[in-house]
Amino acid sequence: MQDTFLGYRRENGRVGVRNHVIILPVDDLSNAACEAVAHNIKGTMAIPHPYGRLQFGADLDLHFRTLIGTGCNPNVAAVVVIGIEEQWTRRVVDGIAATGKPVTGFGIELHGDHDTIMRASKAAREYLQWASERSRVQCELPELWVSTKCGESDTTSGCGANPTVGDAFDKLYGAGCTLVFGETSEITGGERIVAERCRDDKVRAEFMRMFDRYQEMINRHKTSDLSDSQPTKGNIAGGLTTIEEKALGNIQKIGRKCVVDGVLDKAQMPTHSGLWFMDSSSAAAEMVTLCAAAGFAVHFFPTGQGNVIGNPILPVIKICANPRTVRTMSEHIDVDTSGLLQREITMSQAGDKLIDMMFRTANGRLTAAEALGHREFVLTRLYESA
Repeated sequence: MQDTFLGYRRENGRVGVRNHVIILPVDDLSNAACEAVAHNIKGTMAIPHPYGRLQFGADLDLHFRTLIGTGCNPNVAAVVVIGIEEQWTRRVVDGIAATGKPVTGFGIELHGDHDTIMRASKAAREYLQWASERSRVQCELPELWVSTKCGESDTTSGCGANPTVGDAFDKLYGAGCTLVFGETSEITGGERIVAERCRDDKVRAEFMRMFDRYQEMINRHKTSDLSDSQPTKGNIAGGLTTIEEKALGNIQKIGRKCVVDGVLDKAQMPTHSGLWFMDSSSAAAEMVTLCAAAGFAVHFFPTGQGNVIGNPILPVIKICANPRTVRTMSEHIDVDTSGLLQREITMSQAGDKLIDMMFRTANGRLTAAEALGHREFVLTRLYESA
């Protein structure tokens, strides 16, 4: 396994694999202005979303943590923030500015769309031209942060695609990388296995606290078994009959040698290298968005039935071991490991294929999701709006 890649070193020392200039709305009312700026300045990217008004408490804190984390991600070179109100816009700008990267904000109130779009477009153009002169530099492998989440799982996921990620994670963990997994509800029935893999009693207690909190929420609101959504209809069609089966397949993504070194709340950034568990939704776009907001630069996404998820700033590498899906949805698959189940390749070879694709992606190759324009950005909500 090679030990370097070509990345973009940011002002705070973090390393990214993309060089985006993003136009980030604080709230749903600012989406149109952000999209207008991105239309004016080719090469920038607006990231619209439907929230940011009348949120409060922990839900509002998560909203800001996700937006600020998105702007802080090392795959982002510079940020233009637009919000309806100056105060909340400034909060996002100040959070991103702590990294040292270029960021500026614009409030729409007392200015209107036309003036805001004009001023923001000028800033975006200056940032884009500045970012276009940034060059990739040689970076050490441990500087690469890698996240994982699976979707549209079937029997080939737990037997092929997920263990492929596990093999790759074992190798990256040994190299000193920072890794994360999550999907709290989708380890139901296998939580004790994860608990036994925790570094020490403190990490184990924090993991169980996060898991129990999520389970209490599910039990409080469910109408039947896990709110009729776990396993999903697609999971069942793919041969998974219980959440416990799904959990055992899901846990394969953390390999055999990795130890859970810490626990993160949603969109929270790790403080040191190792394998982290993040409390998170099992919805694909939500989890990947949280990983991007936590600072991860590359994402491994095993799928069985064929999930098409992407993200605006986090390259999503799709792995599939189902030969039918590889055949019928080939444009979405980056790493074909169907040879595992046909005994044409070993698990170690499958993991090496994924790591090779990781390096190619880190060095600039577009993932299938990027090439197809999948930019799903879905914020996690905790409460109803006030």
